[in-house]
Amino acid sequence: MTEFTVWAPEAARVRLRLPGVADHEMRSGPDGWWRVEVPDAGPGTDYAFVLGDDERALPDPRSAWQPAGVHGPSRRYDHAAFDWTDQGWTGRQLPGSILYELHVGTFTPEGTFDAAIGRLDHLVDLGVDLIELLPVNAFNGEHNWGYDGVCWYAPHQPYGGPDGLKRLVDAAHAKGLGVILDVVYNHFGPSGAYAPMFAPYLTEQSNTWGRTVNLDGPHSDGVRRYIIDSVLMWLRDYHVDGLRLDAVHAMPDSRATHFLEQVAVEVEALATHLGRPLSLIAESDLNDPRLITPREAGGYGLHAQWNDDAHHALHTLLTGERQGYYGDFGSLECLTDVLTGAFFHAGTWSSFRNRSHGRPVDRQRTPGYRFVAYLQNHDQIGNRATGDRISATLSPALLRVGATLLMTAPFTPMLFMGEEWAASTPWQFFTSHPEPELATAVATGRRREFAAHGWPPGDVPDPQDPQTFVRSRLDWAELDKPEHREMYDFHRRLIALRKRRPELSDPRLDAVDVRHGDQFLVMRRGETLVVANLAGKAQRINLPAPVRSVLLTTGTGVTVMRDGLQLPAETAAVVA
Repeated sequence: MTEFTVWAPEAARVRLRLPGVADHEMRSGPDGWWRVEVPDAGPGTDYAFVLGDDERALPDPRSAWQPAGVHGPSRRYDHAAFDWTDQGWTGRQLPGSILYELHVGTFTPEGTFDAAIGRLDHLVDLGVDLIELLPVNAFNGEHNWGYDGVCWYAPHQPYGGPDGLKRLVDAAHAKGLGVILDVVYNHFGPSGAYAPMFAPYLTEQSNTWGRTVNLDGPHSDGVRRYIIDSVLMWLRDYHVDGLRLDAVHAMPDSRATHFLEQVAVEVEALATHLGRPLSLIAESDLNDPRLITPREAGGYGLHAQWNDDAHHALHTLLTGERQGYYGDFGSLECLTDVLTGAFFHAGTWSSFRNRSHGRPVDRQRTPGYRFVAYLQNHDQIGNRATGDRISATLSPALLRVGATLLMTAPFTPMLFMGEEWAASTPWQFFTSHPEPELATAVATGRRREFAAHGWPPGDVPDPQDPQTFVRSRLDWAELDKPEHREMYDFHRRLIALRKRRPELSDPRLDAVDVRHGDQFLVMRRGETLVVANLAGKAQRINLPAPVRSVLLTTGTGVTVMRDGLQLPAETAAVVA
């Protein structure tokens, strides 16, 4: 016998629909769960639910497999049937690691989990430790960034479905790579979101992307359980090593035990049981250290958060851009504040928000590895009008300077796919909604959004145009071109240096000392100095102690002098 269950606390009637037979009436319990047992309906059986007297067949909100897409029936899936080979995997902790963010659909020409396996050796050679997959749960259409997901338990079928994701994780573990999965629990996508028809998963409030999730209203216990069970499933049944929780600032919760703390408690229990570290990384624009403060100290107990301030400080300094939320950034003073205190807006004035923002980080007690820093990520590239990478703006020399500052800072560094070879392909916003009216609305909204930021509407690619997706695929042939191979080799040397010198991964923020002058910066990391000349001319930079050896330079022509360095234009050096 196979039991089918679904949570529908306010439904008057629920039926199970199987192919070729009459509907099965389900029985409700006081907990709002409906149940029915059916013989001979094991793994591989297609099924759907029917609510009330509406004859529409709806997929299971907890479906593990949607082989016909988000509008089709669900299919029973047996997690125990997969033949794992990673029994010896003991995990990969976040401290000391280097992350690599990738989108399965554009990482390879094939755009599948299995195709990504073929590129894992590249990542091992580069020296990264954890790959971070953009959301892979099922969404409407063939290709999408993944943030419009509607099935929070089912891997996207065009990528390879449940078994495909497991094969990728298993193969990554075999090569010593951990896997972080980006998950979106702050809203449902605009098409195929049938779960809210079963239960009050949503409130009447809205965030940027749609109605907010019900974390503190009536029936919110069941909603929280729905999300947390999804969290535990990815970590337990798919063996992933951590989750990146998208936009947690868009998940309001007024309950005494915040939802994020509840997640952290249950993930800690699972990690203890599995005997391997499991990391929770938040995306938040609140600049609130409470998210990453241990529960013992009154925080929520998440392990890290993305740090946009680090990106903004580096991006504006290197590019000179100051529009929008970049307005307060761009100075060496700003970068100094970030390198030593993680946040720039730390209870200080934000002109973009027209108010004070953030809270200071305790530099003595909060390790820098809790902040994921980056020169580029999917948002900071893809949410530009044309999806242009920073390599389309900066000289190769400044790119190397930026990479050096990122990799020698006290944070957890992250690369975006192709960044290591200065990929020339853009990464644009693409969708493939089958519904014409939704496609038109998305394209119109995108043009309106960028027009408000000064970009001409004609510069904004149509998200629905298949070529927008095709343009965003990595061109791996670029690695055979000398200028791209040189950039890749530089990143390999830089990452190897970070791992070779303990002080470069030292997470103590209060041990970082930075001084700066006229377009130059000197960062002290123990017995190692990072010296960067951002000027368009050579500069002599005095140092606090004699140079014993030059560990790495971003270009040629660096001269060691008795009391410092002579650095060519747009050059950095790491010295002992």
